[in-house]
Amino acid sequence: MNDESKRRIQQTFSKYPDKYVTSTTHSSGEDLPLMVEWAKPEKHWSVLDIATGGGHVAKQLAPYVKEVFATDLTKAMLNNTATTLQTIDNIHYVKADAEDLPFLDNTFDFVTCRIAPHHFPNPEHFIQESARVLKSNGLFIMIDNIAANEDELDYFYNTFEEMRDPSHNRALRIAEWKQYLSNSSLTVKKETTRKKKLPFDDWLTRTMDNELQMEKVRAFMQSAPQEIKDYFYIIENEESIEAFAIDEWMVLCYKQT
Repeated sequence: MNDESKRRIQQTFSKYPDKYVTSTTHSSGEDLPLMVEWAKPEKHWSVLDIATGGGHVAKQLAPYVKEVFATDLTKAMLNNTATTLQTIDNIHYVKADAEDLPFLDNTFDFVTCRIAPHHFPNPEHFIQESARVLKSNGLFIMIDNIAANEDELDYFYNTFEEMRDPSHNRALRIAEWKQYLSNSSLTVKKETTRKKKLPFDDWLTRTMDNELQMEKVRAFMQSAPQEIKDYFYIIENEESIEAFAIDEWMVLCYKQT
């Protein structure tokens, strides 16, 4: 990652590390148990969780495997998560850049990354690194917010995310991700998409505390054409927005030998 992108990410996630532990968007969801169902982890496995954030994936997988290496670029986030999960003794915490991982080739049986790649300025490098550290026939699961194929919807979503969160780089389209996966010899085994409902105030205040900036995000979404509001399931009340929904993609791949 370039230095400016790193600085923005670390600044954003150092500010409120607790919010990513307690956020219902991150701490719950059908995708966490689905990871176990899809991957069928085994007791001898070594797992890498990239950009662990609040450690929800590491916590979910730890009972099923030998060890989980939970990595994150932001030391404050990693420290907070390590403290929160201190009773789980097979999770190891490593400060690491998703685009330049400090691990040897062919190290892990399973690599995961959840609700983070839209922050990465060079997503293709992240995919290359994930594949590099994965053993032959090892599994890779990625879960992230995605952009719609229509340019107008793509622009609207990525614009309000960047307004709310300066560490947001870009939510990619599925076709873009599949090209990166294919280029790194990661073959798709299974995938699913869903609409993920987000409580507006919780989503907004997770990264913002400036009322003027929050109002700009609110106004941008409220002034959208009706067809865009319909696509994002924007629910409004008299004064603000109650909730909305974004597209999320979950994909399971294996590394070709």
